[in-house]
Amino acid sequence: MRTNIEIDDKLMDYVMSTGDYKTKREAVEAGLQLIKRRKVYDGLLALRGKLHWIGDDEAAWAEYRADQLAKVQAQAAGLPFEGEIDPVFLTQVAPPPSAPVSAPMVQEPAAGYANKSGSSK
Repeated sequence: MRTNIEIDDKLMDYVMSTGDYKTKREAVEAGLQLIKRRKVYDGLLALRGKLHWIGDDEAAWAEYRADQLAKVQAQAAGLPFEGEIDPVFLTQVAPPPSAPVSAPMVQEPAAGYANKSGSSK
C-alpha cells in the first residue's frame, strides 16, 4: 500500500545510522513489525497467572507421539483413522531396511585361520 507520511528527520537519521536498514521503507516496516510483536507479547503477558500448569508434559507428549505414530502406521497400511497427522511425523517414517537385520555387518574372510598348533579352524 502506498502511503505518504511525515516522519521526524532526526529520528529517521538516527534509526538509519544505527540500524541495518538500506532504505527508509525497511526501517518503517521494521518498526511496524516491532509494534506487531509487542502487541502479541502484551497479549501473552495478559494471560500471566490465568493458565494452569499440570506439570506432566512428558506423559502428554508421549501419548501424542504414540497417537500420531499409530495414525501414520494406519495410513501406511491403508486403514482408516480419525483426525489429522502432524506433518512432522510424516517425515520421520523411515523406509524399510533393504538388508535383513540378521545380516552380518562385516564380511568374514573365506580363508580359515591356523591356530598355534597348526590346525586350521
